[in-house]
Amino acid sequence: MKNALLALTIAAAGLTGMGPRANAAVGDRIAFKMVPSPGATCLSSEARGRVTISDLGPVQNMHLEVFGLTPNTSFTLFVTQHSARPFGLSWYQGEIQTGSDGRGAADFTGIFSSESFILGDSPVQMAHLGIWFADAADAANAGCSDIVTPFDGDHQAGILVLSTANFPDDRGPLLKLK
Repeated sequence: MKNALLALTIAAAGLTGMGPRANAAVGDRIAFKMVPSPGATCLSSEARGRVTISDLGPVQNMHLEVFGLTPNTSFTLFVTQHSARPFGLSWYQGEIQTGSDGRGAADFTGIFSSESFILGDSPVQMAHLGIWFADAADAANAGCSDIVTPFDGDHQAGILVLSTANFPDDRGPLLKLK
C-alpha cells in the first residue's frame, strides 16, 4: 500500500510539471508594504512589514521583513482570502522570529501570485497576507490583548499585528504578480 501511494505521489508530481506554467516570467518581481493592525496598540509606531515576491519559474520566493515588532518573539504568517476579519479561507506559511531589535526576516517558497487560490465548489482567490503573534501569552506580555486566535499550529495564537489591509479586499497584493 505504501509503495502504491508513493508511486502515485511521484507520478502526480511529475505530471504537474507538464501543465501550463504560471503567467509570471522568471525574474518578475513585486514589492509591497504591510501595515499595523488597528488592534495592535502595543506595537511600536515603527511597526511595519516589507514583502518582495520574486518569480523563480515554477514557483515564487516571498521575502518578508518586519520592523518595530516585539523583540525576541515568534510570529506566524498566513495567506488569507480577505484583508481583515473575517479573514476567510487562510493557510499557514511559516514563522518569523524577531531579534532583540524587533526586526525579523524570513523567506518562503510557493505560489504567491494571481494563481494563488483554493478550489472548493469554486475557485477562491487568496490575495492577502497577515501576521499574528504565534502565542497569545506573548501578545499579553507585550501589552496587547490576550485574545486567542487560531492562527498557529496549536490554535493558541495571539492577535493580528500586520496585514495587507492597505489594499482593497478584492485587489490584494498577490494579484499583482500575474
